[in-house]
Amino acid sequence: MPELPEVETVRRGLLPHLEGARIARVEVRRPDLRWPMPVDLVQVLTGATVTQLRRRSKYLLADLDRGGTVLWHLGMSGRMLVEGAGLAGFHRDPGIIARHDHVVLTTQAGTTITFNDARRFGMVDLIREGTSHPLLDHLGPEPFDAAFTPAYLAAAFAGRRVPVKQALLDQRIVAGLGNIYVSEALWRAGIDPRRAAGRIGAARIAALVGHIRDVLADAIAAGGSSLRDHRQASGELGYFQHSFRAYDREGQPCLRDGCGGTLRRIVQSGRSSFWCPGCQR
Repeated sequence: MPELPEVETVRRGLLPHLEGARIARVEVRRPDLRWPMPVDLVQVLTGATVTQLRRRSKYLLADLDRGGTVLWHLGMSGRMLVEGAGLAGFHRDPGIIARHDHVVLTTQAGTTITFNDARRFGMVDLIREGTSHPLLDHLGPEPFDAAFTPAYLAAAFAGRRVPVKQALLDQRIVAGLGNIYVSEALWRAGIDPRRAAGRIGAARIAALVGHIRDVLADAIAAGGSSLRDHRQASGELGYFQHSFRAYDREGQPCLRDGCGGTLRRIVQSGRSSFWCPGCQR
């Protein structure tokens, strides 16, 4: 499932081609993905100009000049493909099957932006002007927001007995984190993913906030992590998977200087956690 860095990478790739662009043509090739698509999606989008392309947590949002916002979630396998004359740096992988192109936008400039989703766990919805969306209503602050401070996280963790890994995956506490980057941030911070969130001291929480931001920034700079389906809008792979220090490294030696431990895998709330018992406490 794409996490914050993958979605932010896609947003940045789409930005010069979609923000400020007028949508001249819209094709919706099936009535539903994970959920039914808005019946008036074509009508609302045709002729509209995208005034801003944003990200909230793991969602893409395109604000329209006529009011309202398009909400995308990439799901397990969703990709945003950019094609058009003069886009030499963009290419379509021949393995991406056209029958999974579910929504196709053509801008007035002739650029085509396609939402391709083989597994159909993604979604497209409309947020009507003056309304909110239930998927966004209860999200916590973004990791890069000024509101995401050590004091905020300490207050969110206070009294909580759940493992810190589970607490950080709670989108009501902090938005956009997922299994990969929580594992990486906890390794950098030297915190055992099993430790109760409420039993982490203030100094370690302050360090954790910094490590969360750093690992996300590093992943965005690398174009995200391509484990199975993720591609940047240009069609290129992400490369952060080559920098993993914890995730998917079960049985391999810990890369922290002087540790000498071996990475282990445990299952927490149905998800794999990778950690080093030698240096994560």
